[in-house]
Amino acid sequence: MILAIDPGPTFSAYAILDENLHPQEFNKLPNCEILDMIDAVANNNATYSKGAWHYAIEMIASYGMSVGKEVFETCVWIGRFTQTAIPLKAEYVYRKDVKINLCGSMKAKDSNIRQALIDRFGVVGVKKNPGFFYGFKSDIWSAFAVGVTYHDMYLKRAKL
Repeated sequence: MILAIDPGPTFSAYAILDENLHPQEFNKLPNCEILDMIDAVANNNATYSKGAWHYAIEMIASYGMSVGKEVFETCVWIGRFTQTAIPLKAEYVYRKDVKINLCGSMKAKDSNIRQALIDRFGVVGVKKNPGFFYGFKSDIWSAFAVGVTYHDMYLKRAKL
């Protein structure tokens, strides 16, 4: 199982992916609730299945531009999430890695990433006919993309 997180300064999105990269759970929650969930996963709480868990979080990178308070607050939460995940080893996935892995270009935008995921896994669907991504919203797409990129960069390569 992969716990993938798209962090934010007050709320963060997460997606739990199984070994076939099917989304098992996803949501956007206040960061304190994300901390509780990470703690439950890291400590084999009964809420989450026991077994091999992997933890991936999108990491902030500097591109030479000025940043504001929200970016620094997000950095603090990344550190808190990482510390809470111990004994799991946190793997940081950078946005550039997501863009290259899923779209093959650093110029990719969120809409390109979303489309690449739909091309790879299937349609979103509607209430009467839910598809693979039914229920996904903006930041959840990013969390799922982090999980898929983590799988492709680390887990898939380790099997080769």
